[in-house]
Amino acid sequence: MATDTLDPAAPNPRTWLYPTPRGLYCAPGDFYIDPAVAVPRALITHGHGDHARPGHRSALATSETLAIMRLRFQGMPDTQQQALKYGESIRIGDVEASLVPAGHILGSAQAVLEHKGQRIVVSGDFKRRPDPTCPPFEPVPCDVFITEATFALPVFHHPSDAGEIGKLLRSLQTFPERTHLVGVYALGKCQRVIRLLRAAGYDKRIWLHGGLASLCTLYRQHGIDLGDIALVSDAVIETFKGAIVLCPPSAIADRWSRRFFDPVPAMASGWMSVRARARQRGAELPLVISDHADWSELKQTLADVGAPKVWVTHGREEALVHYARSIGIEAEALHLAGREEEDDS
Repeated sequence: MATDTLDPAAPNPRTWLYPTPRGLYCAPGDFYIDPAVAVPRALITHGHGDHARPGHRSALATSETLAIMRLRFQGMPDTQQQALKYGESIRIGDVEASLVPAGHILGSAQAVLEHKGQRIVVSGDFKRRPDPTCPPFEPVPCDVFITEATFALPVFHHPSDAGEIGKLLRSLQTFPERTHLVGVYALGKCQRVIRLLRAAGYDKRIWLHGGLASLCTLYRQHGIDLGDIALVSDAVIETFKGAIVLCPPSAIADRWSRRFFDPVPAMASGWMSVRARARQRGAELPLVISDHADWSELKQTLADVGAPKVWVTHGREEALVHYARSIGIEAEALHLAGREEEDDS
């Protein structure tokens, strides 16, 4: 298992794990991984909307991911929910399944599937740099590695998170009268930006748009300390001059933002390294903070897992397939339904 070449006596991995219109299907376990539609049995890698969907008859995930899904999908009373801890394994049909950290957001996991002497790892979304809101990515040696490719082009090299937060803090010092309005996605990016600000020594109150409140509460319930945060809607005499306000990206151009004095519109996303994307978002202060691996980290991950076969999905598939083949890995694109370009990058 997880050798440089696959055992010739082992079954072709595409005979037992393969894409279907519903999503990636594991035949010997009769379940789908991050299916695009409601299915009888689903294994969910993490809580973002293009991976976790409502309506499944049963769902297997980390307890944190299930908590996120319950929050988003009205409690999921009709879904049988089964939580699996990191490193714990479960037998499903003729497959041994386990979850290991993916380092993407709270509760995110890679799915490790073992069947007839083969091990396939489905990465879900992942990043390699430290994130205080979730355990770090763990490389798992395997025979087949299914990897995301959101930023799989050589032009994508994410700068240090501390450096990007430093840009925000320097802007605060330069424009002490202006409100810094930072667009963040509600699940993962919001809480990570708060933690990065705290790590940089910013201990003042951070104000939130109401759309970010429930997931911040959930993170706190899972032990993530976010410090002094409060809702903009609860402020009485606050002028927000010199304040940091986090909001969903769409709120920056919304009437909601007119209450702030001469705001500095900022946006935290991996896509902010693309000038056209920053202009499109109206970001005067683009912050390149991503929850996905960049090009160098994707290449390092292929080396770390040592899989002789790599299947690439959702993102810049062709570039990573080309790179993998150039270093002797048997690689192909895995065209999965329901994997649009993620906005929460």
